[in-house]
Amino acid sequence: MGQDSGRESAENKLILLYLLESINMPVSNLQVTKIILENSFMNYFLLQQFLNELCDAGLVHADSSGDKTLYTITQSGKQTLGYFPGLIPPGIKARIDNSIASIRKNIKNETLITADYIPESENKYTADCSMNEDNFSLIELKISVGSKNDARTICENWKKHPQAIYAEIIEILTKKR
Repeated sequence: MGQDSGRESAENKLILLYLLESINMPVSNLQVTKIILENSFMNYFLLQQFLNELCDAGLVHADSSGDKTLYTITQSGKQTLGYFPGLIPPGIKARIDNSIASIRKNIKNETLITADYIPESENKYTADCSMNEDNFSLIELKISVGSKNDARTICENWKKHPQAIYAEIIEILTKKR
């Protein structure tokens, strides 16, 4: 059993390395977790353990900025992946390869649209919303509101309908008065 679990552990780490190499852009813990769990590659606890172990081994780089940690495969991780190409099950490799375009698109969309709120005091919250395109900021919006519920609603609406809201703001601001 020890040998099987060792092989399974190595296989799962290689799956993570292959996924990160295929994505080829920084990816958050939440995004990796979502991809891994949606495809039933491994359970949440193993995923977190293996991510930490890959970071400790220098095969994955974790860049913590603000409230997010972004993961990328390192050169050592790419080399390690090259040493063991046959250990990743072909079916899993094919599933990653077949869905990588949509995975990258989803990650880009999630990265480009951000919305969060910050409590300033008991009756003051700031909703902070932004939209970026190709490393260019289209809009950054900070709005102070009187309740947590209003701040939460603003953030939810921004995440669900960013293009429509952006267009409405531009229309209002460019209207002749």
